[in-house]
Amino acid sequence: MKIEKLTENHWQEVAKIYQDGIDTKDATFRTQVPDWKEWNETHHQHSRFVLLENEIVLGWCAISPVSKRDAYKGVAEVSVYVSLNSLGKGIGNMLLEIMITASEENGIWTLYSSLFPENEGSVKLHVKNGFRKIGIREKIAQQNGIWRDTVLFERRSKKYQ
Repeated sequence: MKIEKLTENHWQEVAKIYQDGIDTKDATFRTQVPDWKEWNETHHQHSRFVLLENEIVLGWCAISPVSKRDAYKGVAEVSVYVSLNSLGKGIGNMLLEIMITASEENGIWTLYSSLFPENEGSVKLHVKNGFRKIGIREKIAQQNGIWRDTVLFERRSKKYQ
């Protein structure tokens, strides 16, 4: 396995994994995968990676700014997606570890995630990597007519304390 920077060349495989996450109904409120242009423009150019095995993308991660205001330039929202066929193999952990390091090298002092509480694997992954639960947004949005909660997690970098 190897990890490399996520580029447009990976987009077809990344988009499929993203769609699989959408289809589980426990990864995101999104209902469709954005195109490359939209996705690329809304995510930081740094701290985006894919994990490959035999040149096949098994997972990806990226961060996006939470605000355009300068005071929040060091705060970013985390996305980590793993192929459904590759869950439980440590891929999410490898991606999150390298993302944390890269984000700190690029001036990010707080990483933030909004997770469905039912997505126990993602919750455990974030806690394992130093994220702490900061709150619950009850019935924050509907998904297919059903109100869903999200749990908020953040990780403050020790580098910027």
